[in-house]
Amino acid sequence: MPRGRSRIFSGRIAHFVQQKSAGIFYLCMPNPRLSLLQLNQQFSPGGQTNKNLVLPNFKKGGSSNDMLKEVRLLLYKEFLLESRQKQSINGLILYLISTIFVCKMCFRSLPEPSAWNALFWIILLFASINASSKSFMQDSRARFVYMYTMASPQAIILAKISYNTILLIVLSLIGFVVYIILLGGNPIQNMPLFLTDVLLGSMGFSAVLTSMSAIAARTNNSFTLMAILSFPLLLPLIMTVVKISKNAIDGLDPSISYKYLVVLFGLNLISGALSYLLFPYLWKD
Repeated sequence: MPRGRSRIFSGRIAHFVQQKSAGIFYLCMPNPRLSLLQLNQQFSPGGQTNKNLVLPNFKKGGSSNDMLKEVRLLLYKEFLLESRQKQSINGLILYLISTIFVCKMCFRSLPEPSAWNALFWIILLFASINASSKSFMQDSRARFVYMYTMASPQAIILAKISYNTILLIVLSLIGFVVYIILLGGNPIQNMPLFLTDVLLGSMGFSAVLTSMSAIAARTNNSFTLMAILSFPLLLPLIMTVVKISKNAIDGLDPSISYKYLVVLFGLNLISGALSYLLFPYLWKD
């Protein structure tokens, strides 16, 4: 190799190593909020700022507008990855329709309202677990490190919960329509209340299952651990949504279900707040 090209090649290698060293130094720092100027000076001769050093885009945390921008970009990333992996969403829809078809084969006629309600939420629960299980489990270790340097943990968990909420709402509506068509009837007498229950239930499932997916992703048997951890937290949520939907099917006065809607909204709020507050400590590990 000519001497000139060798010097250029060596310079590029040195520049690459310098950038990687800066990234490793950032990840190992006791205080990750160290400014980029201080980090730049660590790798400059004499402590002077090296203007030619290109550092990674570390996120230091900013205003609420910055947070919303991060969440929007991460949400766009989730939809972009999902559009490139169409077999994932197609598999979920196929699972949902297949389960409903099995229920159709077991019940030749329209089941009792209580059985209709129970089957609907059982199908929706398992579909939600399958949909939310891939929130963090499909991400590699290298992607975790990359996301650690590019976005705040609060923005990451909010984007994951938002994406899973939209996904579960879509799956719930698809399952609801197919469920009514295949089982040959609609026993619901208060449709607005039932749809509100499905909307809030999907939000609660998303908040709980996304957080449990983040914890379970650190282990080998991640799917099994996620199901075990999620069940005690989902139990009060399931009891509340089943009660509200039962009132909607029976056609009771909507004022009777208001207190259950408040409880359901409170459970969703607590789940989301705990995920927002506790996820940064899990993200550091």
